[in-house]
Amino acid sequence: MDLDQLVRTLEEKAPRYRVDIVEMLAAAGSGHPGGSLSLIDLISTLYHHALRQRPSEPQWPERDRLVLSKGHGVPAQYAVMADLGYFPRAQLWTLRKLGSPLQGHPCRSWLPGIEASTGSLGQGLSVAQGIALAGKLDKGSWRVYCVMGDGETQEGQVWEAALSAAKFRLDNLTVLLDYNKLQIDGFTRDVMNLEPLADKWRAFGWHVITIDGHNYRQIIGALDEARQVQGRPTYIIAHTIKGKGVSFMEEQVGWHGVAPNREQADRAIAELRTRAGLPLTEAVR
Repeated sequence: MDLDQLVRTLEEKAPRYRVDIVEMLAAAGSGHPGGSLSLIDLISTLYHHALRQRPSEPQWPERDRLVLSKGHGVPAQYAVMADLGYFPRAQLWTLRKLGSPLQGHPCRSWLPGIEASTGSLGQGLSVAQGIALAGKLDKGSWRVYCVMGDGETQEGQVWEAALSAAKFRLDNLTVLLDYNKLQIDGFTRDVMNLEPLADKWRAFGWHVITIDGHNYRQIIGALDEARQVQGRPTYIIAHTIKGKGVSFMEEQVGWHGVAPNREQADRAIAELRTRAGLPLTEAVR
């Protein structure tokens, strides 16, 4: 589809994905709404535009690989995967239940389409780099995408991976940073300041792009630019808003890892539907 049509599709799907995230977390009674809501526009654009995939054949050898390093944001990934047919949408409401393939953090052995079991923060980039190296050795045409959180970027292992990915000239590797600037203990600038972030990654040998992480045209443009870069990996700094789309969750650190109760979820869903012009009585499940 052309760019305008793709943007319209993403804009139409965004509130529905956010409703699904809120509903999943309310049903589970636990989880991470803030980072899932800040992440969803990046994940949605990846799946609808960048990733070469076959939902009916999740282990297709030529697929692009996505590693969600900030594994606690996986409700966003589940919402999009269900919409694309990786699994029945009814399974969304089993999030975090015993025996469900939709665990609170991605589990590769339980859900086809998940490339890496993540949740131990700071490790996803190393995993993604290993997959990208394998792609180079196999002379594969597929690409690797790693979605990271800003809080986990404080981990030393991230910077070791940043050094070696550039050393090995992994131009098949693209990182997207969900830079919402809040982590469980407060603002990232207060916990361990990352700035000047773009300058640091450039100094490590990466191609760096800075965008608005809720602007679909900018996300699409950055992903397209990354595919053209040769000889080095790409790092996309996506400025986002924690809790994006739900007014009482936006930029509130308290919503990092606390699920909404039923009344809060109903308020959030009503707000999302009203903003998007969706019927307030539309069935969720």
